[in-house]
Amino acid sequence: MRQVFLLLFSVFSFAQQTQKVDFKTAYGNITINPIEKKVYGSVRYVLEVKEAVDTIKIDAQNMTFNAVEMNGKEALFINSGKKLLLFEGYKKGKYTLTFTYEAKPKQTMYFNGDFNNTTISNQQVWTQGQGKYTSHWFPSFDDVNEKVIFNMNISFDKNYNVIANGVLKDVLPDKDKRIWKYEMLKPMSSYLLAVAIGDFSNKAIGSKSGVPLQLFIQPKDTAKFEATYRYSKEIFDYLEKEIGVKYPWKIYKQIPVEDFLYAGMENTTSTIFAQDFVVDNVGFNDRNYVNVNAHELAHQWFGDLVTAKSGKHHWLQEGFATYYALLAERQVFGDDYFYHQLYRTSLQLRNAAKSDTIPVMNERASSLSFYQKGAWALHVIREAIGPKAFQKAVKNYLKKYQYKNAETDDFLAEIRRVSHFDTQAFKKTWLQDYRFQTEGANVLLKKNKFIQALFETQQLRKKTFAENKETYKTILQSNAFYPVKTEILYQIKYIPFEDKKELLELALQTNDIKVRQSVAEFTDEIPLEFKSKYEALLEDNSYDTKEIAFMNLWKNFPDSRNNYLAKAQNWTGGNDKSLRILFLTFSILSTEGNSTAKTNYYNELVEYTSSKYESSVRQNAIVNALTINDKDTAVLKNLVNTTTHYKWQFSKFGREKIRELLQREGYRSLFESLLPTQPEADKIQLQKLLSEKP
Repeated sequence: MRQVFLLLFSVFSFAQQTQKVDFKTAYGNITINPIEKKVYGSVRYVLEVKEAVDTIKIDAQNMTFNAVEMNGKEALFINSGKKLLLFEGYKKGKYTLTFTYEAKPKQTMYFNGDFNNTTISNQQVWTQGQGKYTSHWFPSFDDVNEKVIFNMNISFDKNYNVIANGVLKDVLPDKDKRIWKYEMLKPMSSYLLAVAIGDFSNKAIGSKSGVPLQLFIQPKDTAKFEATYRYSKEIFDYLEKEIGVKYPWKIYKQIPVEDFLYAGMENTTSTIFAQDFVVDNVGFNDRNYVNVNAHELAHQWFGDLVTAKSGKHHWLQEGFATYYALLAERQVFGDDYFYHQLYRTSLQLRNAAKSDTIPVMNERASSLSFYQKGAWALHVIREAIGPKAFQKAVKNYLKKYQYKNAETDDFLAEIRRVSHFDTQAFKKTWLQDYRFQTEGANVLLKKNKFIQALFETQQLRKKTFAENKETYKTILQSNAFYPVKTEILYQIKYIPFEDKKELLELALQTNDIKVRQSVAEFTDEIPLEFKSKYEALLEDNSYDTKEIAFMNLWKNFPDSRNNYLAKAQNWTGGNDKSLRILFLTFSILSTEGNSTAKTNYYNELVEYTSSKYESSVRQNAIVNALTINDKDTAVLKNLVNTTTHYKWQFSKFGREKIRELLQREGYRSLFESLLPTQPEADKIQLQKLLSEKP
């Protein structure tokens, strides 16, 4: 009964632990076994008890512990399955806690690829601890207010590269492994602890202030290095200057990993981001890393250096990172780009407020609120008090709370110290009211001439085409930023071709990728006289434009399909292989009989549905393969396999697709016949889906 009482008592007292117990430094010596998907090793924590406590806790999900000692003596402990509880009772003083542990994390540490295969291809291990989940692989603290200096020694296969927080001090041989020794000098919250392992090379460049910027890439993507990391140094140098506080850590690393759960994660000193942003020069025009790059870097100050005390103040991290990323993009792409992004998010926020009544200062607020409304709130302050005063307030805020935690009023207090800005009215209007202040936002937007021109062009919708035609021509031949011109193409979408022919030709002559893409997108029916000009879109430096144009030409000109297939035969596209899958699909559908080429194309398409590839490739291939042969057991097995994938978006797709198929005649028995041949985890998921009520 005494142990049960202690356990219950400790649960209620945990919220107060950081006031009584201060964990200073962690020394982890861990080995990661990717075959068994297991982590084990030893940990040493140096801590100070500031006020006598009955129980000290460490968050630890589904771990086992041995050799638990405090100051070299055996310590009494309980392993609750979620926490390591040291219940001996501790007086004020300094302590050293040591123990060994083992964990088989169900989340937070992810193992990609087949490590039983001796050929290294897509095998990777990486972590994603956002919020409070690091305790699934390393005994640590779910409370973001507990900040610790983490030093990690990580043992892994010598054929891989291991990246973690901090400076790499040494790499030591360890039989068929190596030990990577990483050191941090300043404290951070546990959720920012990270590991990324894979076949990576890197290039280091120096920032203007001398901070090493270490940029990683898989050897297969070496040719994409420049386009992927374009503007990285400029972004870093700009943010240091704009924020006014020197980058707070000794090094900055960026690592792309396959099938990452989100766009990126700002682990202290070591941003991990999605392989989707590894692009070539053409892909850069469709989806580049610049915004994510700047956003995650800004977090090194806003979130890593100063961390919000609770979810209620989460906008202090995401709003700041979003806004400073926009400022960095303004530096790279210009004022018009900056204001266009603000305008787009203002529309999203205005529409969202029709159904979303949760304000920014609420831990249940949407990502749109935390990120975009938070950014807009900061823009309102900066525009009201001026860039210099805003920078001074931000600088004071970061210096005052560095390596600590803060809340909204702490930041607003710094705004009041440098200005007469009414922070109470601001807080009520922008942070505690769910509604978006459209009128006020538009006043700020109209400071930019491009936005003025965009609003004026939108007003042309109220007039007839005949009244607008000359104005349209003038705008299309001007140097107006592309959204003004794409607005025109939207307005004339349903105008007869003969009437708008001249405008379409002028739009193509702009040679602006986005404007030309709008021509491709908004021209459904292509007259024969416009065919050759439209076909030129197949040569644009945009994978998106190529795909849109191919599909539209295929539909409009059946007699030219062989020409389009010939044009597309060497296309690949981005990381999702969208253009290659498009070529394979249309080649198969257009080829009669069972030629060798058709068989090879189909086999390649089915191959892309397998676990050898990233989820974006697989999902596209599965959809297309089922369009061609909806009862191919190889494809259906790979579809079932998606339901056990760690990327929740992909597993959700798999479950929903299977549910859809189960509504059709014959599929239930077909899936039931697959059960005996499925791996155990896949079998369990398929049985669950089969047992659901129709």
